[in-house]
Amino acid sequence: MNRTERGRREFTEVMTFAPPSDNTAAATALIDFVFGEVWPRPALSRRDRRFITLPCVAAADAENPLRDHVYAALNSGDLSITEIRETVLHFAVYGGWPKASRFNMTVDEQWDRIHRERGQQPPAPEPLLPLPTASDPELRLAGGEQSFKDINCMPYAPIRDNPYSGAGILNFVFGEMWLRPGLGMKERRLVTVACVAFQDAPVPILSHVYAALKSRDVTFDEMDEVALHFAAYYGWPKASHLNQVISEQKQRVLDEWRAEA
Repeated sequence: MNRTERGRREFTEVMTFAPPSDNTAAATALIDFVFGEVWPRPALSRRDRRFITLPCVAAADAENPLRDHVYAALNSGDLSITEIRETVLHFAVYGGWPKASRFNMTVDEQWDRIHRERGQQPPAPEPLLPLPTASDPELRLAGGEQSFKDINCMPYAPIRDNPYSGAGILNFVFGEMWLRPGLGMKERRLVTVACVAFQDAPVPILSHVYAALKSRDVTFDEMDEVALHFAAYYGWPKASHLNQVISEQKQRVLDEWRAEA
């Protein structure tokens, strides 16, 4: 089987529909490299790759790729409707609420489309997942502080001295969102790393790559693969920076593990 045949087969399996028939340079590279070489690589599962691809296409304002990848993630069964809705919420925090609004509408549209294609009625919306955190304001902030330290593998949390840190970071982002049961920790790490990589956010990219590795939620080999997959969906220049950060944080984590041992 040649490269193009392998790519077309992989495209069909990943996207759950036939590949494009045009032979432009972009379409050929998409089939031969992105699907023929990147998606089949064993260091990340196809499901894991969905959590990198979705935030990239949602952030890129790419209407057709967003529609197609949402459809593929749901139609393949790789992601449940609950998981993809939680991905939208997580993306909203790290990629922006306006872009997440389009992402959310696309999920609704493609969920309905899938059921129409199967001759089914779309199910009633699932009830919102229960909030896992305390309703008492002081307990909620204290829980957010501990969650921030645990998730970021840091001994301290932000000071509650302004709305961004208190109401935002401690109360909601780490006081609720990261603790919601609809997505696992590894999946949230993958979405977050993709988002901070395309945001050009110098501190978050360092802290989230470090925490994903230090926590062992993402292995060194998996993180290297994240950079490659990200490059395919958001561009090589930003991926080059991500790759550099990964190299630096791997060494930092190794040094800390040696010191701890």
